[in-house]
Amino acid sequence: MVRDDDGTRPGGDLLSGPEPDLAAADGYPDAPPRVGFFTDTSVCIGCKACEVACKEWNAIPEDGLELTGMSYDNTRRLGADTWRHVAFIEQRVPAGRESAGDDDVFAAAARLGTDSPGPRDALPPVAPEGPAGMRWLMSSDVCKHCTHAACLDVCPTGALFHTEFGTVVVQEDICNGCGYCVPACPYGVIDQRPDDGRAWKCTLCYDRLGVGTEPACAKACPTDSIQFGPLDELRERAATRVAGLHAAGVSDARLYGEDPENGVGGDGAFFLLLDEPEVYGLPPDPVVTTRDLPDMWRHAALAAATLGALVAAGFAGSRR
Repeated sequence: MVRDDDGTRPGGDLLSGPEPDLAAADGYPDAPPRVGFFTDTSVCIGCKACEVACKEWNAIPEDGLELTGMSYDNTRRLGADTWRHVAFIEQRVPAGRESAGDDDVFAAAARLGTDSPGPRDALPPVAPEGPAGMRWLMSSDVCKHCTHAACLDVCPTGALFHTEFGTVVVQEDICNGCGYCVPACPYGVIDQRPDDGRAWKCTLCYDRLGVGTEPACAKACPTDSIQFGPLDELRERAATRVAGLHAAGVSDARLYGEDPENGVGGDGAFFLLLDEPEVYGLPPDPVVTTRDLPDMWRHAALAAATLGALVAAGFAGSRR
């Protein structure tokens, strides 16, 4: 994305903060509504249907099929060959909390019969605590499709761009493998394939969006944990869901990435979590890494001007 000298896009928006009309700022005057993902981890069953559907539709190579020792997690994290990653977090429940209402997440979710539409309403009560006071937190992670995407800002070839749907896509035929985008991502999502060096990540099934079809992962999810739709509608639905879970006794339920005031201007893929973000391997306060670039360039220019003045003064003094 081309930036003006003051660090803004040609449309005038900044490198951080809320962006009410992302499509217009990116040069799409008649764009459709921005779309995204809302992943409700309270109803994720860890089936990995999303991982399989993503790989099949996008022809993504296999990524090891290894036993990692991390529960049933065999992919560890997102990467160039893992665009959807289902995390399995095993937690030991403190003594005396096994029967507490705020821990019975799935039973509480089952009581929300009219709070949220979709297949989740039919879920039977299931206790999340396993033997010896254990509970599993499962979550399907994905690229966040940031409003202010640092990977896009640092790309020297324009391989990364915002689509008319507000998603962030890599054009593999333009990527030169420089790797600047990898450290720029505040979530550690984008990665390079070792065989060709190019960067790869979730495209939110851009090809499917173009023909009016939902992304493969959301289509395959059997519990509607992964929900796709207009971003504003998803945010409203998520707020209702959290309120319902709180009313049902799940006090730890919280949203992650939905706030347009956060450090990346709001995520296009956000989550309902049942514990702190760090538990799921997510940064607690992500900030777009290019936010301070204008100030950095100004300080560099000031330092260069000061150095030039000192050198000139030195030459002037030596002539006397």
